[in-house]
Amino acid sequence: MSDIHLKITGMTCEHCVRAVTKALEGVPGVEKADVTLEPGEAVVHGKADTTALTAAVKEEGYVAEVQG
Repeated sequence: MSDIHLKITGMTCEHCVRAVTKALEGVPGVEKADVTLEPGEAVVHGKADTTALTAAVKEEGYVAEVQG
């Protein structure tokens, strides 16, 4: 298992955090997603395609950027 770190832009409340978490956990290969409002980050546990992760977040109305 590996961790993928994402910067999430556009979240303003805990509802946003739940929406992003649910979207990320729906991507194949994701075992768990830990999303934090401040500073707007997500750590995805598992082996998932980063393009699929960013697309899932975008579908919910937020922007995700893979962090090195």
